[in-house]
Amino acid sequence: MVLRGKYLHWAVTAASCQAFLLLGYDQGVMSGLIGANNQFGQTFNNPDSTMQGLLTSIYDIGCAVGCLLSLVIGHKYGRRKMIIAGGSIMIIGTIILGTSYSVPQFLVGRIVTGLGNGINSSTVPAYQSELARPEQRGMLLSAQGTVTILGLCIAYWLDYGLSFVDTPVQWRFPISFQAFFAICLVLQMIPLPDSPRWLCEQDRSDEAASVLARLQLNQPADESNPEVVILRHQIESSIEIESAGGPFKYKELWSGGPMGNLRRMILAAVINIQQQFTGSNMINYYAPVVYQNAMNLSRNLSLVLGGCTSLAYLVGSIIPLWSMDKFGRRASLMVSAAGLCFCFVMTAILLSIGTSSCAYAATVFVFIFQLFLGIGYLPVPWFYPSEISTTRIRARAQAFGGFVNWICVFIVVQITPTAIDNIGWKTFIIFACFCFAWIPMVFFFFPETKGLELEDVDHLFLRGGITGGVWETRGYPVHPGHHRTLNTETSEKPMIEAAHIEV
Repeated sequence: MVLRGKYLHWAVTAASCQAFLLLGYDQGVMSGLIGANNQFGQTFNNPDSTMQGLLTSIYDIGCAVGCLLSLVIGHKYGRRKMIIAGGSIMIIGTIILGTSYSVPQFLVGRIVTGLGNGINSSTVPAYQSELARPEQRGMLLSAQGTVTILGLCIAYWLDYGLSFVDTPVQWRFPISFQAFFAICLVLQMIPLPDSPRWLCEQDRSDEAASVLARLQLNQPADESNPEVVILRHQIESSIEIESAGGPFKYKELWSGGPMGNLRRMILAAVINIQQQFTGSNMINYYAPVVYQNAMNLSRNLSLVLGGCTSLAYLVGSIIPLWSMDKFGRRASLMVSAAGLCFCFVMTAILLSIGTSSCAYAATVFVFIFQLFLGIGYLPVPWFYPSEISTTRIRARAQAFGGFVNWICVFIVVQITPTAIDNIGWKTFIIFACFCFAWIPMVFFFFPETKGLELEDVDHLFLRGGITGGVWETRGYPVHPGHHRTLNTETSEKPMIEAAHIEV
């Protein structure tokens, strides 16, 4: 049976969310295993804080390599094949992890699973954005953030439940369970089509038209449907403009000019740097360690609070399902950054006092921090690079943004245990300063993409200047439907000229 209409949209969304459910589970699964005298510690000779950081963060190096791989070959093989490959690689990595008896084997398994996840995290947002309807794109892409945190919650609570088991199952089962999500992802992707925009760029426009027809909500629809004809023309004309310089060359990624590719690549990198230096993964990867070592709470209470923190994060991640397409990306990011800064300032103040009651109060602000994180800096950095990039560079820009993200994750995750051990609560001040700095950066340089068709983004930075027109237009250098207007004017001009000649 060939999926069509709303059922195809649901299937694409489900597969995309499955990839991010797997990402979230992988991010959270180590938090309940390290930092305690448990079966995991006994198997791997009770690693110190430096080795704990390496066991956790080496995964991020694998993710970064996976993003680079997507940057180089992703556009050649297409979104669908890359996602299937990423899921398959993660299955192999999970087998290596689940059968580990030594630190080197565990490290190899973490790198391999990271490689697969890097491919998926840099490909899935572009795939989802290219198949989603403009008016629903923000909600659907935000759903990826929601299920990321759902995966995080599953990992936290599974770790906690198995922490009472005194056999190797205590860590081998949660580490191996991620294979279930990876297998589901591969099976879900098999019946799905590739992106119509990628197909057009490969000179497979007839196949692209067939996919566009399948994506129409009003079925039955075929390639002659007026909306399909219009969309096909828009995509082809957009690609024609982007390809005017001939075959793709990597130097295009760093070129200025009317298309502003350099600005797009910088924004793709900066928003991912911002996400990681909010301090989000200090909490996501090490919540129990932070509660235990920075707040001096018991191990059991720290594990429980770690799980509750993930639930608060889940609640926060649900908000943008409603708010993202209503208030837009810019407002979501600035409100998120302001809230994150406030929460970490209050956490630092309370922990500096050093009493038990203040430590408990500080945990409340960590919970609120997770709510503000879910509003903006959880979902937007994952899909914003694909929204501001042209079809010609979208896969590469998304992969580059993912690469920067995972390198920053590695840095944050590697330094967090050492920072907590050495400067304790002062770690929160550092991240609070970063969050404060992000607010003016977003206001002056980040264009709004709410409601834009992907062909509209070609025209985002035509105004030029230091801010690319963002400051002058208060964040709206292009409005929804801009590309359709240009196409209409272009198609009508010859008709008008012909009419004048006849007269």
